[in-house]
Amino acid sequence: MKNNPNQAKNGGDFLHRFLQFLAPVLFWIVIWEIASLLIGREVLLPSPLRTLSRLGELLPTAAFWQKTLSSLVRIGLGTLGGILVGVLLAMLTKSFKPADLLLSPAIRVMRTIPVTSFILLVLLWVRKDITPGVIAGMMALPLIWESTLAGLAAPDPLLLEMAKTYEMSRARQWRLIRIPALMPHFLSGLSGAIGLSWKAGIAAEVLCVPAMAIGKEVYQSKLYLETVDLFAWTAVVVILSLLIEAITKKLIVKAVAKWK
Repeated sequence: MKNNPNQAKNGGDFLHRFLQFLAPVLFWIVIWEIASLLIGREVLLPSPLRTLSRLGELLPTAAFWQKTLSSLVRIGLGTLGGILVGVLLAMLTKSFKPADLLLSPAIRVMRTIPVTSFILLVLLWVRKDITPGVIAGMMALPLIWESTLAGLAAPDPLLLEMAKTYEMSRARQWRLIRIPALMPHFLSGLSGAIGLSWKAGIAAEVLCVPAMAIGKEVYQSKLYLETVDLFAWTAVVVILSLLIEAITKKLIVKAVAKWK
């Protein structure tokens, strides 16, 4: 039975990519271990093995999954709301000049305000368990608005003129011309918005301390100097962030390929 050269090539490419990912991870783990040994105090810097051990203790517990899922749902719903509002506002500002004059400066100012200031202000207006979702949405909104606006301006004017000449319906214009031009801009903004919203949502949980949340565990670990727990929960945040970004990019690649 002959070996398939394409399978061998794909296997080699996968191994190469895996080693490229693994090498820097191992390098920084070694640096972390050396720094932990030099400091010699777990309360200041626990070792990677101790952090991994604590993470292994947390994973089988129901409380761990309840808090993790609560954060994912809370921040995810807020991000989705920000995406929808951002798209609607972009279409509004593109279609109506008065809306552009009124909304554009306010949305651009949102990008310049520090996240911490946003969190403290929103905390005055809404319940603490809702605040992280609101913050996630507010972080996503300007990025989605800007990328959608760029996408709405992207269609080739000659193609639109040709569509009018041949009396193409507005629905067909959107399906064949406008949406394909919009998608690359929108998906690029979507990738950045999801990553930023997740980090901002966790930061809001740390300040708001809702009942069931990853951010609450991070805050309490710091408050009671449980540094191993602090590192373990921070590792959870980082791992989930990497997974969310990887899944988002994969979905974006598939979506772009589909529209093309």
